[in-house]
Amino acid sequence: MFDLSQFPLPFEKSALAPYMSEQTLACHHGRHMGTYIQNLNQLVQNTKYADMPLDQIITQSAHDDAAQKIFNNAAQVFNHDFFFHCVMPNGGGSVPDKIADAFGGTDAFKSEFKSAAAAVFGSGWAWVVIDNGTLKIQTTPNADTPIAHGMRPVMTLDVWEHAYYLDYQNRRADFIDAFLDHMVNWGFVMGNLD
Repeated sequence: MFDLSQFPLPFEKSALAPYMSEQTLACHHGRHMGTYIQNLNQLVQNTKYADMPLDQIITQSAHDDAAQKIFNNAAQVFNHDFFFHCVMPNGGGSVPDKIADAFGGTDAFKSEFKSAAAAVFGSGWAWVVIDNGTLKIQTTPNADTPIAHGMRPVMTLDVWEHAYYLDYQNRRADFIDAFLDHMVNWGFVMGNLD
């Protein structure tokens, strides 16, 4: 069984203001992520998934139509926990050379990432992943996650409306800019490259 206390925020709920408010983080982490955890616990009871670690639940349920609800909730727990480690107070700033160089420079990386994140239709995620040894920008709809497809996540941005609507309303582009300029935890991101 999983519990929200196993996935704590790595900072205080007020720490990302003004770019992400305490109210948004309370709803996003406490309510949305908390609900995914509750749902997952209920769904895996008395199934083969009951005692699996989270990543194994995701990879095992990803291609099992009968386990779609299990996959959705497990993947959302993973995606959210990963996202909350991709942000930090006083983050953002200079894109590390290793990432910038892989995309043809800082401006090219930011432009491609912003375009991908803005283009997600409805709800989903924008990622930097390692796919067969190559850094790529990838998007996933809804609860989908790169680990279900054999890719290693390096960085993600949650572009579900609950991630930004209280602070930015429908201005997703402004949220993407705030993420890149003021919130990215580049230390965590670079650690995922190793």
